[in-house]
Amino acid sequence: MRKEDCFYLGKIVSKYSYKGEVLAKLDTDEPDAYENMESVFVLMKGNNLVPFFIDRCRLHKSDLLRLDFEEVKNEAAADRIMGHELYLPLTMLPKLDENQFYFHEIIDFDVTDASKGPIGKVTGVNDSTSQAILLVAQGDKEILIPITDAILTKVDRKNKTVHIDAPEGLIDLYLE
Repeated sequence: MRKEDCFYLGKIVSKYSYKGEVLAKLDTDEPDAYENMESVFVLMKGNNLVPFFIDRCRLHKSDLLRLDFEEVKNEAAADRIMGHELYLPLTMLPKLDENQFYFHEIIDFDVTDASKGPIGKVTGVNDSTSQAILLVAQGDKEILIPITDAILTKVDRKNKTVHIDAPEGLIDLYLE
């Protein structure tokens, strides 16, 4: 499995027991959707995704997932995967409503503003801040657009276009 064919699920953050159980911090709004997994890919050294099969998996304190892997049955084995990232195939992403989207799927979409018209292409999404931000390239300039329901009005997957209604002056800040 290639990393490009997967999505980031979370990261192993601590050991839970001396029997090798670990806790993973999930990067999702719906952690309960991943409570009954049979396997997961662990990103190992050399950027290799290695399948790990799960004996038991359950939520722990709402946003942590307690994992009991078939291959990890003691503290030493748990130490070897500590801090490693977890991935699942893109095909396992839950389906979304029409105007909802996953950040990775809108990369390279055109962006059209209600008043300015076409403004550029999506190059990425910065979700490390309290407000997710759409990164839009127009030539050698980068435009930052907050992702809110009021600004992002429509995602047209068929035509690969994101429609926005940016506040007056926002786009001009980046183009002057």
